This record gives sequence, structure tokens and C-alpha cells, in this order.
Amino acid sequence: MSLSPHSESVIVSRLRAVGCVFAEDEARLLVAAARTPAELAALVDRRVAGLPLEHVLGWAEFHGLRIAVDPGVFVPRRRTAFLADRAIALTRAALTRITLARTPPASHERAVVVDLCCGSGAVGAAILAATPDRVELHAADIEPAAVRCARRNLGARGTVHEGDLYAPLPATLRGRVDVLVANAPYVPTDAIELMPPEARLHEPHVTLDGGADGLDVQRRVAAGAGRWLAPGGHLLVETGEHQAPATLELFTRHGLDSRIVTSDELSATVVIGTRPGDGSPRRR
Repeated sequence: MSLSPHSESVIVSRLRAVGCVFAEDEARLLVAAARTPAELAALVDRRVAGLPLEHVLGWAEFHGLRIAVDPGVFVPRRRTAFLADRAIALTRAALTRITLARTPPASHERAVVVDLCCGSGAVGAAILAATPDRVELHAADIEPAAVRCARRNLGARGTVHEGDLYAPLPATLRGRVDVLVANAPYVPTDAIELMPPEARLHEPHVTLDGGADGLDVQRRVAAGAGRWLAPGGHLLVETGEHQAPATLELFTRHGLDSRIVTSDELSATVVIGTRPGDGSPRRR
């Protein structure tokens, strides 16, 4: 849709007035998304009212992908691309290990990946986009709106389950998961009120609240991981920089060989735990 420079400058001014740091970029995205002046006005009004830009547009950019994000669904964060990168690398390593474990080399067996607390399915979608077809991906979330959104984003290559953490996963996955990734909520309860209104008011509380120290959900993920991971399989969680040592100790307590990895560029911290064992032979 074509707008005069003056019209776009008015949008930028309105966005700046409510604290949008990247007002020019947001204005261009809103203009591109609107089909009519009336639709543009409605989009701008929603953004000025405080709705997250991604909910207004209906999508978020994540790991080079356009991820559908419906209202009321957790918006994937830029820093979580680091979690996706680490999961992709470990999925590729699992595929190599699977291939080399067979004589003759296996060409059709798949790596099993599970994305817990999947939200929109952004991490799972990034893994599928970066790996061959030889990935069996399962995702799960407790929020029905997130499950619907994830099913759209993962399509036929992923299976999305609705329920609390491991509860909805097929029992046939126990002991077979090569990569278990969980972007579980890790904001301490008392810190939620300090978050930007976009998150605090428009994303489900359950996707933010990690309990008193932010680690409640991570405790449950770590406690159950050993029953689901294959020997040599990996658990990855995103966590806060200051929480990482406690997360590491938690993983270690549950029998995982653990380490912390960080990205200064994305201000991201991920803890990786590995179930002892080399991952072969495969059990299918």
C-alpha cells in the first residue's frame, strides 16, 4: 500500500510517543502489512495501545523464519536463536552418530527431537529448517492457543501435543530422545512486574513465571529428562546468566554431564546436560 512520507512520519511519531525504540522499522512493517488505509489505522492503534508488534502483525522473525504468532501466544525472543543453534548442532551430530552406528551405514533412521514448552513452535521450526528430513520432531505446550499456533508453524513434519511437559508425549519416546530442548519459563515471580508491559500484559502468565527463583519448571524438566533421553542424548534449556550455575547443579544432580554455553552477541545463556552413554546402538 502506498502512503505519503507525511503519513508514515505521523505513524513514527505516534510510535515514538508510546516508547517504541525502533519506531521507523515498526512503521515500515505496519505499512507493509496493511492492505487499506483503514486496516493500517487499526494496526497502528493496536500497537499504540501496547500490543506486541508480533501480535499485531501476526508473525515474528526468528532464526531467518517468519513464525506465526497469534494473540495470547508467547513471542519468541531474539536471544533464543542461540538455544536453537545449539539444538541444531546437536541434532546434526546425532544424525551423524546414527549413520555411523550401522553397518552398512544407516540412511533412513531419524534423530528424535522434543521441544517442550514449545510456544509458537519457533525452536522446533528452526531445527526442522536446518536439518534433513531424517528428524522426528515432537513438541508440547500446556497452552491451547500455543498448540494451535505451533501446529501451523511445524506443519506435517512435526507432531504437537497439548499438555504439561512430558505428560502428553507418547510413551514410545521414552529412552529414545536424542535432543530435548525446553525454553521453560525462568522469570522469578517477583520480577514479572518489572517486565515490559508487552510481555507482562499480553503473554500468558504461565509462559513467564518460573517460581520464586525462576527454576521451578526447570526442576521438573530436569527430573524427568533421564527417562526420556537416549544414552548420549542431550537436554538444553535457556536460562538467566545468574541462574545458570543453579541450573547446572540441578542437571548434575539428576545424573547429566552438564555445561554452560553463552553468547555475548545475543546475551543468551544455555545449559546443556548429556545423559551418559554414546548413543549407540539405536533402539527402534
